[in-house]
Amino acid sequence: MLKTSLAATLYTALSLSAIAAQASDMSDIEALRTDSMKKLVVHAAPKETSDVPFTLQDGTELTLAEIDGDVKVVNFWATWCAPCRKEMPALDALAAEFSDAGLTVTPIATGHNPLPAIERFFDEAGIEHIDYALDAKSKLARDMSVLGLPVTLILDAEGHELARLTGDAEWHSQSARDIVAALLSNANEGDN
Repeated sequence: MLKTSLAATLYTALSLSAIAAQASDMSDIEALRTDSMKKLVVHAAPKETSDVPFTLQDGTELTLAEIDGDVKVVNFWATWCAPCRKEMPALDALAAEFSDAGLTVTPIATGHNPLPAIERFFDEAGIEHIDYALDAKSKLARDMSVLGLPVTLILDAEGHELARLTGDAEWHSQSARDIVAALLSNANEGDN
């Protein structure tokens, strides 16, 4: 009985210190927000995400939690959305810079987006470092309370939502790059 009580106390203490460390890390992230990244809403604690699947280019179905990466940037967008199209090259540049460090950028085309239109846009915009995914019936978007486009989520390795930005942003600005670098650093510290 004493052994069980001691183990429970130790587990609770470790959990509380991890939550406190996470909150401290996220307040540090908040301080890095400037310019268009000021719209980034940083959550005090990680939020659960939907388990509704979306479809990769090759037809594989995944959930947000199943995306590889220490930090995941998930962008809900559409080919007909001008702000979405505007920010995609910056998301591509962010992926190019940080993918070797553990970042995965996944743009999920939500709703009616014909494949030829997506492929033409990616080709014309020179998108080379990210692959699109599909949420053709907007089930995932609805389940994640995506009410307009674009919406970008920042998730941890387990798929919990750390932050959300509604509207377009300059995803390769110094502020965005500092935020991603800090999140990757925090994720790598947690691995040690």
